[in-house]
Parts: sequence; C-alpha cells; structure tokens
Amino acid sequence: MTMLSDRIATARSLLFVPGHRPDRFDKAASSGADLVVIDLEDAVAAEDKDRARDNAAAWLALGNQAIVRINPPGTPWSEADLSAAADHGCPVMAPKAEDPAVLADLAARTAGRCDLILLIETALGMERAHEVCTTPGVARAAFGNVDLAGQLGVAHDDHAALAYARSKLVLASAAAGICPPIDGVTTAVRDTDVLTTDIAHARRLGFTGKLCIHPAQLPSVADGFAPSAEELHRARAVLHAGDSVSTVDGQMVDKPLLERARRVLAPAHEPHTAHRGSAAGNVTATGTTAPSDRGLLARPSPHGGCAAGARPNCGRAPSGR
Repeated sequence: MTMLSDRIATARSLLFVPGHRPDRFDKAASSGADLVVIDLEDAVAAEDKDRARDNAAAWLALGNQAIVRINPPGTPWSEADLSAAADHGCPVMAPKAEDPAVLADLAARTAGRCDLILLIETALGMERAHEVCTTPGVARAAFGNVDLAGQLGVAHDDHAALAYARSKLVLASAAAGICPPIDGVTTAVRDTDVLTTDIAHARRLGFTGKLCIHPAQLPSVADGFAPSAEELHRARAVLHAGDSVSTVDGQMVDKPLLERARRVLAPAHEPHTAHRGSAAGNVTATGTTAPSDRGLLARPSPHGGCAAGARPNCGRAPSGR
C-alpha cells in the first residue's frame, strides 16, 4: 500500500490537472482538493504526451504527492507512464478499465508500489465491473460518465440514462469489498446548481466522492458529500440508544442501522461506540457542524464503513440527505 492509501479511501474530491501545465501543479495541490490527479491521458494532446510525463516526474521528484492518470495500456505512452508512476510509488488511475488480466498485469509490474484507481468508462468495463473491482491492487473505482455516455449514445449529464451504470458500479464496489466509488465529472464548470444536483444524485446512489475539473467545484463537493447536521444528530441518537434493538423517533433501530450510524459519524470524527442505557430523547445537538467535519479527509473507523469483509480504511459517507 502507498502513503496515499488512506487518503484514496476517504477522499471526497479528486482534482484533475493537465500534465502539460506544470504551472498549475502547485495551485492544484494547494486548492483544498483531497487528492490531485495529474492527467497524462485525455487532457494532453499526442505531441505533448512525453513532455507531460516529464513534468509529472519532475514535480513528484520534489516530494509532492498525486495520482497519475496514465494512458491506456496498448497506447504508445502507457508503458513509460506506468514506469514513471512506479518510480515515485504514486497511485495510478487506469483509464478504460475493463480487462481484469490487463489490470492485474499493471499491478504486478509496479510490484505493489502503486494503488490502482479504476476509471470505468466503457460498456464492457461496466459489464465486468465486479471482476475488475476484485483485481488485486485496486483501491477504488471511479465512474467515467462522459466516455460511457458517448459510447452509449446518451447525454453525459442525463441522470436517468446513466442511473443503471452508476448503481452497478456502487454494487460492484461493495461486492468486491473496496471503498465506495467516485462519481464522474460535471462539465458545467461554474454552474453551482448543476453541480449540486449532480452531487445529490450521486450521493443518493452510494457514491462518496467526485472527480473535479476546476477548483471552483471543490467547496460544493466537500460539503455535498459530508454528512448534514440532521444526519449527524440522527446518527448520535441511534448510537446513544444502545446496541440492542430499540426505537428512535418512532422507528425501529437494529444492527444494520447502528452500523450506518457509525459510518455517518466516521467522517465527522465522532465516537464510534454506543452509550448503553442512554435514551434517544436525551440526546442534544447543536444543529451545526464543527469546522473539522467539513472539507477534510475522513478518518476511517476500524472497519472503515465498507461492506462486511471489505478491505479496511474505506470511509463511507451516508448515501442521502
């Protein structure tokens, strides 16, 4: 596992920066994004690929940290991209992820030095989502809504058209025991209403983070994937009711709801143990979220909020407001 493993597990915002623009690397790193992704693929023209790779390697050599989105295996640049990432032990975002054998080879050739973040953005990749997510070395999956929509002949911002694919990726991640996936980009860079709607939709389906293409999107993403004050209050009440089956606000609470409450509170650094014998009616809440609850890396609980049997350090935010 890499130094960024825990951050990959809990990251809400991942900000792309083009590899041929090294003048933006430091700005991206100081933008407030949970993770920076240096893009050597779609953002970079063919004639700039080698220069972009050199830019990334030089910046990483200074001790900076980032994910590197390599070019797809089989392209003229992929081998050199992977080698550069492996030299610095940084995570690799694998585009067009659809073949478990190819992904296993990527992981093997980095000798475990590079966690894999899969960008699942093809119809075949989506059909094989569970298989690719169970590949050794995979830390998390991300949804490539623009490329997939282009292949399917639908609009990339059509929630209904891509709902099945999004839900399938959430299910595949849970079944594979990896952290909840990262939603795709919102191309309306400065339309906060569109971004907020996209975040709410993705969160409701079970995504816990989002790919970003502009720093202006980061505050909305950090806030949108954080638990609300109402959710925090409800989760505290559930845990205060104790471990045995009980009733809170007129609703039955048993083990699955206790586990969900722990997942809600994990990013907010709340205690993870129930206070036995406390009545739900005695729980108080301020109605606000402490500064440390918003926009920061989630601190994973011992089981991280992933599905039963999942790999550790996977912080799962609640799936809906």
